[in-house]
Amino acid sequence: MSTPVETRVTALARRWRLELDLGTDTTPDWQTVMGVTEFQPSAEPNLEDSSDYDSGGWAGNTKTGQSWELSVTINRKINSTQKAYHPTHEALRRAAFEFDEASYVHVRYYDRNGLPEAYEGRALVEWAPSGGETTDLDQVEITLTGDGPLLLIDNPLAEEEG
Repeated sequence: MSTPVETRVTALARRWRLELDLGTDTTPDWQTVMGVTEFQPSAEPNLEDSSDYDSGGWAGNTKTGQSWELSVTINRKINSTQKAYHPTHEALRRAAFEFDEASYVHVRYYDRNGLPEAYEGRALVEWAPSGGETTDLDQVEITLTGDGPLLLIDNPLAEEEG
């Protein structure tokens, strides 16, 4: 019996899908944020020195907190017939200018190929149009700063095991 050959393919950066919940807490309505051209997730731990005399001179460290952020650039999508921006783009823009509860968005992002990496959380929105030359696309740089945990979730596209 021969051993199967393992094929290894490098994952692509464009594997991520970002979704925004346009529904309610009881009835979520996940909609894809269209036109993503750049996607950079980060989840930085806060580490504190926990060294002591018993470590034999080796440094000790303890994770005391965690923060997360998504940096996303989008090509702004419009419906020229209805004179409207894409609903997820408009929801992000509006949240960036609100206060209190209206300034938060519920997001999730996951591997669009169904691999297990998937996350969900609540974030504040920074909205920064790129501007540019007359030949440039209308792009916006969006920063989603996490408020609370970034939860590890099951990928909504993962195949059911059966």
